[in-house]
Amino acid sequence: MMALTAPRLELHNSNELLAHNRIESGRGRLKALDSRLIHVAIADGHALVRAAFHALLAGEEDMVVVGEAADGESAVAVAKHTRPDVMLIDLALPGVTGLEATRQIVADPELADLEVVILTSTESDDDLFDAIHAGASGFLVKDTNPADLVGTMRAVAGGEALLSPRATRRLITEIASQPDPQQPSPEQLEELTAREREVMALVAAGLSNQEIAEQLVVSLATARTHVSRVLRKVDARDRAQLVALAYETGLVQPSPRAAVGW
Repeated sequence: MMALTAPRLELHNSNELLAHNRIESGRGRLKALDSRLIHVAIADGHALVRAAFHALLAGEEDMVVVGEAADGESAVAVAKHTRPDVMLIDLALPGVTGLEATRQIVADPELADLEVVILTSTESDDDLFDAIHAGASGFLVKDTNPADLVGTMRAVAGGEALLSPRATRRLITEIASQPDPQQPSPEQLEELTAREREVMALVAAGLSNQEIAEQLVVSLATARTHVSRVLRKVDARDRAQLVALAYETGLVQPSPRAAVGW
């Protein structure tokens, strides 16, 4: 099966938007052709990097690249006009930063179904926490294995939230290093049932919906329902925020091994 090619919106700045409004009808025709495709957009300030990501993702049979942006302002515009399932955003975008672009995208109710994966060349703890709190569903460093990047895009499109192994370790290490981790706050966790707290802990342990279903000996649909209810009750946008909240509130305690790294 050959990978399908879609009309693609590519913006180098926001002034180019009107010249590319035809992308909406083209994207609609492609979705009608195969609704199973994962629609992806890419935002990176370097043309060669965008081209490399495009070649990697468009080469997958279940993915199609529908838009590209070269700066943060254009990234928001591309998100609004192409409505991808997942958008890969470089943290160091020129102009409006990747972090601010992510905040704007996540805050737009019309883009509620769009997931963001942040890509960065550094492993700054501040960047990691900022990305999670901005609403990103994934956080990867640029030296990530290409297969892992593709896998992350698929997982995020399927409703999961993924951090690179190193980012996860740094998140847990940072929380474990706090001298007095706060206890679960009633406002955040009091509405959760015992089963929902268990589900939240399993999400924090990195389990997928399928693995949670197997662990609890329930159907996949039931596991998804549990996760959705937990997300709603604690007002977390996605699983990445749920993981951070589980550790920050003390529901899950980092192990000494996590504090020193694997």
